[in-house]
Amino acid sequence: MNQKPAYNDFSTFLRNHFECKVQKISLNAGFTCPNRDGVKGKGGCTYCNNQTFNPEYCKTEKSVKEQLEEGKLFFARKYPDMKYLAYFQAYTNTYSELEELKQKYEEALSVDGVVGLVIGTRPDCMPNELLDYLQQLNEKAFLLVEYGIESTNDATLKRINRGHTYAETVDAVQRTASRGILTGGHVILGLPGETHDDIVNQAERLSQLPLTTLKLHQLQLIRGTRMAHEFEEHPEEFHLYEVDEYIDLVIDYVERLRPDIVLERFVSQSPKELLIAPDWGLKNYEFTERVKKRMRERGAYQGKLYRY
Repeated sequence: MNQKPAYNDFSTFLRNHFECKVQKISLNAGFTCPNRDGVKGKGGCTYCNNQTFNPEYCKTEKSVKEQLEEGKLFFARKYPDMKYLAYFQAYTNTYSELEELKQKYEEALSVDGVVGLVIGTRPDCMPNELLDYLQQLNEKAFLLVEYGIESTNDATLKRINRGHTYAETVDAVQRTASRGILTGGHVILGLPGETHDDIVNQAERLSQLPLTTLKLHQLQLIRGTRMAHEFEEHPEEFHLYEVDEYIDLVIDYVERLRPDIVLERFVSQSPKELLIAPDWGLKNYEFTERVKKRMRERGAYQGKLYRY
């Protein structure tokens, strides 16, 4: 007898959308961010160093097509029949003139084997004019818009210099999902000032939004960031989770999350040379297996404590 999965995983979600194996290829399309160029602020979010998630082939001097072709070579050795999603990941990938955005998105979709787009952005960078275009694009190709939510707490958002409020997140997610576009979110668990209860309550708030997917990441302190400096000055203001403690936090969170939300990941891995803490020495898949094992031990599953 097949046991029901403990949570909705991203691999199953992709298999439901595609008949073939699909892999995301990260891109740096040369965009900036209103929190860096002075429109909203300077210096960006206090935790942010974009080097932490750019693969070697993501260089802004290379075109979108060149980056995708190099990414394809990297993955095709193992899976020659693989298809790809172009993942506009670095900085804010809806923050430019509409014509430039169209050109880059369509350049990506013109690459052989690319079957859709994942566009990472901020809640305060989604004008309706762009949504009009994305709605049309969504009829021709797979499209997932992923918003950096980070927290549902406005005091936290201010402290980490996000430059937007949670109300702006609610507005952007609702406007995007109302167009029939798959809408995702990204949150950081363990931001300074947030207690266990604050974090777990966040799951209930996010469950009220029309989110399709959600990424959870642990707070990581990265060299060269303002947050790293803050930690050096006031370590008592931070709670850096031990791995087993974080696993239990994730499970408490997932139990309160709407059952149909797809959980893409639970952790992030920053390059060792940039990471200050926490360094658990686990790869993503190893961490995920530990979460699954602990869920079995606890009899936990996604939505177990969700209040409809």
